[in-house]
Amino acid sequence: MSGSHNELSGRVPLVNQITEMLVRDIKTGVLPDGERLPPERNMAEGLNISVGTLRKALAELEHRGLLTRIQGSGNYVNSTLDEDNVYALFRLELVDGPATPSARLLSLDHLDKPQGFPDIGSATQAFRFRRIRHLNQREAALEEIWLDGRHAEHIDAAEVTDSLYRFYRDVLGFRITRVEDRVGVGPLPDWAPESWRQRHTGDWGFIERLSRDQDGELAEYSRTWFDPQHVRFVSR
Repeated sequence: MSGSHNELSGRVPLVNQITEMLVRDIKTGVLPDGERLPPERNMAEGLNISVGTLRKALAELEHRGLLTRIQGSGNYVNSTLDEDNVYALFRLELVDGPATPSARLLSLDHLDKPQGFPDIGSATQAFRFRRIRHLNQREAALEEIWLDGRHAEHIDAAEVTDSLYRFYRDVLGFRITRVEDRVGVGPLPDWAPESWRQRHTGDWGFIERLSRDQDGELAEYSRTWFDPQHVRFVSR
């Protein structure tokens, strides 16, 4: 969070100042959608205010629809539930500008994690999604996504939507709130369709992503290959 009691001054009541500071942090993404706030006592200590003042501010955020308070679980940021923002963490665009993303699932498997696999959770197995990503209905990227097995015992491929993050939220009950992308180049994977190998003979754009859930725990590892002649990685 971006402020403390020492930074808050003036004639505006303290609870209003705290409320507006938290609203600003939510709107600017400092507190991303789905993030669980620290325990109220810890949060109040960090802001150098009383728990009572903090609770009044949180109640106002809940009234404005910016916070979901779940008894026994905590307080969750609730800022970007509309359809457009589901794709806030999708960072591929066509060279000539933004485009509407969609995806076609090629396969869904429940497998042991490969040796040397990134540590994305405690389960020994993971769900592997392989997909073709489209932009404006044009094939734009290949995706391989590994979801830690602790999040589900079984996943029905028929329920998987174009946005996996929306699927995680609506069906599996957790949210991806933070990602780390590493962008480079590399060859296509051995499972790439033959038609992809014929369309571009040089290096492909390559993205590795580690994704964290609302508790800050690693939950997903993904690899994406895209044709740099037609697609760009854009981060805003």
